[in-house]
Amino acid sequence: MAQLDDASAPAASPAAPASSAPPPALTPLAPGLYLVATPIGNAGDLSPRAAHVLTRAHVVLAEDTRRAGLFFRRQGLVRAGHAGFFSLHEHNEAGRIPQVMEMIAGGQAVALISDAGTPVLSDPGYRLVRACRLGGLLVTSLPGPFAPAVALSASGLPPAPFTFLGFLPRQKGQAQKLLARHAATGASLIFFERKDRLSATLALAAGALGDREFAVCRELTKQYEEFILGRLGALASAPLDVLGEVTVIIGPEAFGPLPQVPGQAAGQGAAADPKAVLEAVLAEERERGGKPREVARRVAERIPGMGVKEIYELLKR
Repeated sequence: MAQLDDASAPAASPAAPASSAPPPALTPLAPGLYLVATPIGNAGDLSPRAAHVLTRAHVVLAEDTRRAGLFFRRQGLVRAGHAGFFSLHEHNEAGRIPQVMEMIAGGQAVALISDAGTPVLSDPGYRLVRACRLGGLLVTSLPGPFAPAVALSASGLPPAPFTFLGFLPRQKGQAQKLLARHAATGASLIFFERKDRLSATLALAAGALGDREFAVCRELTKQYEEFILGRLGALASAPLDVLGEVTVIIGPEAFGPLPQVPGQAAGQGAAADPKAVLEAVLAEERERGGKPREVARRVAERIPGMGVKEIYELLKR
């Protein structure tokens, strides 16, 4: 099995004690399924262990193989000459399971990543993991970035207990029923939402849960990270004109008032101007260079609620 380029390995500290154990980059991976968490925004959040597995795995499963390839290039990850990327998404997961299990049974290490964050949680992979478990195959998860944990830890809302709901159902009635089932649990509720559905979803939550505190968290771990705090019963005073996909937290029913920032209106959090954020990201990616469509794709990765075509049209102006 090919080894990692020595240039990619960190230099040893002069004070480090001698060890007879081989460095991690030289350790072969046991056959199995490796669930690898990838950064949700800040590229520096990829752990050395995650990088080691991704460069040593025989196969990397990804929702979008093109995005996975771009991620590898940006991270400077050098594949060790193995089979490359295979797609695994909600439409082909069932058909992939026998193939992946055969690979693992044949001695291969298979890594699974999502577009960002921890795979399986609100992403494809659950059925594959279950099949591997039932088949007696090795399954191991490498801990790392997870947007709900990042948002909850910094929101100021009660951290425990909490319930992660993933993406709410698109049907209004189904979403309302789901929220109502959790109304009396005393837990903070966490879910993902798109910018174009955010206001309607929070209004729906107000009807199902009452006047509770919420936090809208976006651009997590990135330069323009922001937390918008408010109460569901006073949505008109909360700045909800946001860009991209967001993580939403709704606190339990009985909790004290929000802390006030001097000079800040009640129910509002310190939020960056979304148009200014977009302009700044456009300027940064233009400066990095590349063809307009490539620049548009990079911007779309940082502001996932906007499509590449929409951004491309902005770049042509």
